[in-house]
Amino acid sequence: MTVLRNVEADLARFRSRIFVISLVVLLCFVLLISRLLYLQIWRHDDLRAQAENNRTSIVPIVPNRGLILDRNGIVLASNYSAYTLEITPSKSGPLEEVLDELSGVLDITARDRRRFKKLLEESRSFESLPIRTRLTDSEVARFAAQRYRFPGVEIKARLFRNYPYGELASHVIGYIGRINQAEKEKIDEGDDPGNYRGTEYMGKLGVEQSYEAQLHGTTGVEEIETSAGGRAMRKLASNPATPGNTVKLSIDIKLQQLIEAMYGERRGALVAMDPKTGEVLAFVSKPTFDPNLFVEGIDSESWQALNESPDKPLLNRALRGTYPPGSTYKPFMAMAALETGTRTPEQSVNDPGFYMFGGHRFRDDKEGGHGLVNMYRSIVVSCDTYYYTLANDLGVDTIHEQMQRFGFGDLTGVDILGETRGLLPSTDWKRRAYKRADQQKWYAGETISLGIGQGYNAFTMLQLAQAVSTLANNGVRHPPHLVTGTQDAVTHVTVPTTPPPAVDLGLKAANIDVIRKAMVGVTIEGTSARAFAGAAYASGGKTGTAQAVGIGKDQKYDARKIEEHQRDHALYVAYAPADDPQIAIAMVVENAGFGAEHAAPIARRVLDYWLSGQYPSEEDMAAVSKGQAAAPIGKPRLASEMPWPPVK
Repeated sequence: MTVLRNVEADLARFRSRIFVISLVVLLCFVLLISRLLYLQIWRHDDLRAQAENNRTSIVPIVPNRGLILDRNGIVLASNYSAYTLEITPSKSGPLEEVLDELSGVLDITARDRRRFKKLLEESRSFESLPIRTRLTDSEVARFAAQRYRFPGVEIKARLFRNYPYGELASHVIGYIGRINQAEKEKIDEGDDPGNYRGTEYMGKLGVEQSYEAQLHGTTGVEEIETSAGGRAMRKLASNPATPGNTVKLSIDIKLQQLIEAMYGERRGALVAMDPKTGEVLAFVSKPTFDPNLFVEGIDSESWQALNESPDKPLLNRALRGTYPPGSTYKPFMAMAALETGTRTPEQSVNDPGFYMFGGHRFRDDKEGGHGLVNMYRSIVVSCDTYYYTLANDLGVDTIHEQMQRFGFGDLTGVDILGETRGLLPSTDWKRRAYKRADQQKWYAGETISLGIGQGYNAFTMLQLAQAVSTLANNGVRHPPHLVTGTQDAVTHVTVPTTPPPAVDLGLKAANIDVIRKAMVGVTIEGTSARAFAGAAYASGGKTGTAQAVGIGKDQKYDARKIEEHQRDHALYVAYAPADDPQIAIAMVVENAGFGAEHAAPIARRVLDYWLSGQYPSEEDMAAVSKGQAAAPIGKPRLASEMPWPPVK
């Protein structure tokens, strides 16, 4: 009986274990079926997409950047395709060792290493950085044979920007460079961050920067089927990139080249405009720089040379350089006198060669003075005393009010970034500019030098060119602009740009006639008569010589006794033809001396080129570039017959 009970107990335990195991198995099947249902039904779409993504890869197609052309269709910025050798630092191992080993396969110069290190400092370790660009086919083949030795190093085919004329018009055209972290964050926060997928470069300066949206184009995509190892097998679908639009400038690059050549090694700026439209015909800043240096990533040595040069080649002097206008300010002061009724054209002032105010002697440029001077003569002979007295009669705030109408002290609104406002002083400005109470007060003596374009006055050549254009255009001010239109890369349809509307200052026609007649007199019997002798057209102009540093009241200016960077600036403003102006100019030659000797001769040849189609003779070019010319010498050449590209 005992044995029977033990067997029954064992059977009961066995059945219970079987039951428990059955429940566990059943539960496992239920869980398995539930999981399968979840994966097959609820996660079906998601998992299918993931599987598809594992099988395919989306590759961005970087668009061709748009071209930049001058007004006559000459290409100023284009693209070319080339192979680059690139390193991803996070995948490559110790960089110095990698570079040393690569040097045994390809030629890697010290400059290549410096440029790479500068890029490395500005980038993240997982970015691909170029160590060599523009590889030849033989170099590509040589590296391909050694590819297995260099993890994280690869050859890529890329588009590069090319500026065919190098330093010519570099401040206008600008350049492109690698997108830095701040720019990337700005792109990511923008409306279409995906449009920069695969793009590593963008405009950094000039038209390249200001018209980035037009020039960049639209990024395309390719869907590629890949193997388990990530190798591309075949293209499944493609949405091609749309090239950037072509940007057309109002600049005449041949005129630009002529002007830059005439400046020679001197520093300065010149802006030429069409007074009837606001189109900028030349936009010169000297010295210039080669934008091609930035395309592949500038090396630290070249960057240091540009950045630390005392001549400041990276400074766009036409846009950001501010200068006292000197005597080029006098026609506008005279216009203010007429508009406010402070002077009549016939009213004369006696000039003994100085003006006394508050115990201070303000000197005229002519020893002994000019005698009795009316408004016409004050401009023609550039009489300082006349404008000392006028400034005192007008007062600083009236001067500010009248000059602001011409755009002095305000942004012109030109269509490239970085413009400087300049400084047009007023009592309110001084209160805001200084902290101490004694510095905030405007003293009457400070007004006197404003009349001859000195004192606190500081304007850009762009502002001065706009003001001269306004006078030449009978008081109608056209904001300057550099881009005339953009051409669609696909349809080739050109869309003109719409510049800001013109502003009529409401100047009295009789007053404008007085000033313009006097400015014509400057070129016939005045301070720029020598430079414009024999011109085939009549023009209006005004010379200017502006102090770069102040001199004591008992001191006399002597250029030989001071440093070159402290000498006077030479300025000139002009428009022509006198009766129907088609071009207006404002220019400065830094630390050169008298405007009549160093600025007016350049302006004369600019007008000869634009109005008469003349190009200076070789001997004349040499003389002008050294500041040793007045009227043209030698036989001028036809501008239409000059070779292009220019012969270096």
